[in-house]
Amino acid sequence: MSDAPKTRIPGERKERRGFASMTPEKQREIASKGGRAAHQKGTAHEWTSDEARSAGRKGGQISRGGRGRLVEDQPQTSEPGIAAREGVLDGQ
Repeated sequence: MSDAPKTRIPGERKERRGFASMTPEKQREIASKGGRAAHQKGTAHEWTSDEARSAGRKGGQISRGGRGRLVEDQPQTSEPGIAAREGVLDGQ
């Protein structure tokens, strides 16, 4: 048997190990044990409805790529190139 490291062929999948190799049911079982232990220990976080609402709103804003966010004040011009020529856009 050789001690030389194996070389991977591009495009070849790596063998799944550890948690990733388990079935989804087994992963869920282990994860739920961790959740129960955190609650028993008193370190688990329980969301209030206000916290959950705020987190959901933030996530929705991020996932939309910025739509729905407050837009910073930008100079109003009648022609798109005027602000750039006057140095307004690059902070001059």
